[in-house]
Amino acid sequence: MIARLHPRMADIDAAQWDALLADQPQANPFLRHAYLQALESSASACPETGWTPCHVTLHREGEDAVIAAAPMYLKSHSWGEYVFDFAWARAYAAHGRAYYPKALIAVPFTPVPGPRLLARNAADRAQLITALPAIWRKLEVETAHVLFLDEQQTQALRDAGWLQRQGVQFHWHNRHPATLQPFTDFDDFLSSLQRDKRRKIRQEMRRVAEAGVTYRVLRGAAITAADWAFFRACYETTYLEHGNAPYLTAAFWEAMRTTMPDAWLLIVAMRAGQPIACSLLGMHERDDGIQTVYGRYWGALQRVDLLHFDLCYYQTIAWCIAHRVQRFEGGAQGEHKLARALLPAPTHSAHWIADAHFAAALKEHLAQESQAQADYTSLLAQHSPFRRG
Repeated sequence: MIARLHPRMADIDAAQWDALLADQPQANPFLRHAYLQALESSASACPETGWTPCHVTLHREGEDAVIAAAPMYLKSHSWGEYVFDFAWARAYAAHGRAYYPKALIAVPFTPVPGPRLLARNAADRAQLITALPAIWRKLEVETAHVLFLDEQQTQALRDAGWLQRQGVQFHWHNRHPATLQPFTDFDDFLSSLQRDKRRKIRQEMRRVAEAGVTYRVLRGAAITAADWAFFRACYETTYLEHGNAPYLTAAFWEAMRTTMPDAWLLIVAMRAGQPIACSLLGMHERDDGIQTVYGRYWGALQRVDLLHFDLCYYQTIAWCIAHRVQRFEGGAQGEHKLARALLPAPTHSAHWIADAHFAAALKEHLAQESQAQADYTSLLAQHSPFRRG
């Protein structure tokens, strides 16, 4: 097997890359060649922003066909990852060691679980796992990290001796807890909740409606250039209001409009005939329908009490029920999602540490962190919003 490194996604054949996603049960649009290339060509994920592309492909000797691959970057910082290792970097610095650059196998700015080691079968994936440490030693990196792995690949890296780390997100499932069947409509969903949770949701939706807010839902090519421009205004305003520069440039969103319109759903809040806020969601669709909707970004140009909850959760859940979507992933963090029927779901990352002493220390630390995370998840489960019995 021959491993090759690529400084640009554009250097990798798009059809061969996307073919590796075909049989992945948790594949999503954020792993597509067009998405990753747009991050680079738009100067969103590039060396100037601390993301140096160094993508890996695996080939049989003498052949150009890609049999396995991974989206990899050399990072000069830890921003935009959503798995926080700043304390690890400080520990390295305290011992006079260089934590950066580090190797990162992930999708920039996108905390969506899924496959990270792309291959058509387990044997080719195992070859890729075997090849990676030699690549990192050649690159002279001290640590490497694979973020937001699916459970199957998590187990494969656990078996290979990599350190494991767990987090939590909040996901909604289109499954009535009593019948285990999809919800028939939004009222059926509400009826499955405890009375106080059901009353609170209805009150919040009513207050938003009384403020004069209505909604438009746009999908795929129906999202016009003007709609994308409005979304960008909301997205940039929200980041700036929180004191942060937006990660993703206007050129990136233009690439999404022109190269991946099928992957997006836009819910627009209207007031007095004018758009005032919106929520952008990704979609994973197969031949048998939309499997998963991913909450990605929201923003508002006018303030309306409780609009965020109605727009980002209730309207999305209603749309998912109407279109028989199996799952809605609410994105990173947010205990407030639990009261809106998004339940805790574990997330996984795997870590390769070159230095044996640091590896041993981090293994002990992660064992304690994992127990604390398990206790936290158990506590969350005790506060399920669904009716008991």
